[in-house]
Amino acid sequence: MILDGKKCASDLLEKIKNDIISKRAVWKPMLVDVLVWENPASLSYIHMKEKRAREVGMQFRLARFPSSISQEDLGREVSKLSSDPSIHGLIVQAPLPKHIDIFPVIESIDPTKDVDGFSRLQIGNMFLGHDGLWSCTPKGILTLLDYYQIDVVWRKVAILGRSNIVGKPMDLMLINRWATVISCNSHTKNLSEITKSVDILIVAIGLPKFLTKEMVSPHSIVIDVGSNRLDDGSFCGDVDFSDLSDFVSAISPSPGGVGPMTVATLIENTWKAYQNQKMIW
Repeated sequence: MILDGKKCASDLLEKIKNDIISKRAVWKPMLVDVLVWENPASLSYIHMKEKRAREVGMQFRLARFPSSISQEDLGREVSKLSSDPSIHGLIVQAPLPKHIDIFPVIESIDPTKDVDGFSRLQIGNMFLGHDGLWSCTPKGILTLLDYYQIDVVWRKVAILGRSNIVGKPMDLMLINRWATVISCNSHTKNLSEITKSVDILIVAIGLPKFLTKEMVSPHSIVIDVGSNRLDDGSFCGDVDFSDLSDFVSAISPSPGGVGPMTVATLIENTWKAYQNQKMIW
């Protein structure tokens, strides 16, 4: 079975669009993306976010700042945007220039507008299993699993990767859903023994086509979080899709799997943040 993130994301966005229409909001929800360092990958991703936001009836704004901006000035500018009542969701586009630490910048965002889910308050909500604006990629993965009626309760799940964006929050979300979670990284010994023994594999290790048929069992459900540009300009995931697609029980492609779910979840978080701020339910 192919876990089609495009289809799941499309259905989620349609649901949000209909909900926005039904609530008859006086002001359109506004998502603002802060861009400091321009590169083709960031601009492409921003374009996708803007497109999806406008499709559901939201406003989108790109706040550009020069790459020479100081840490302190960027923090002040983000804090100013965050205090604007017409802005309901605010994100900071990574990567940032080397002289800027992203974490203090994120803490300049009002947590109720932190639709990326990276602030201390939102991480705390996620840790405790409380309702909040959870990190978009792992939350999107859970939505994708739910869409295909894949229950994680009591299942063994291995997560390959320990990043703050995917690996760590994914651990917590699955633990809160009663999954048995094994966290793996580049120093994990006997990795293939682990990957063959689990029910679900979530691969976010940052290496193209890293996971191969020899590392999985036929009953495995594989979620590919990777996005790697090859020498010929094409993209592939961290999973060798052609090697595994006819072998495992279910697999998400890359591109076309987790990526669309991340963007759709960002839009979902923005709509949720708007409703919380306007107390519209």
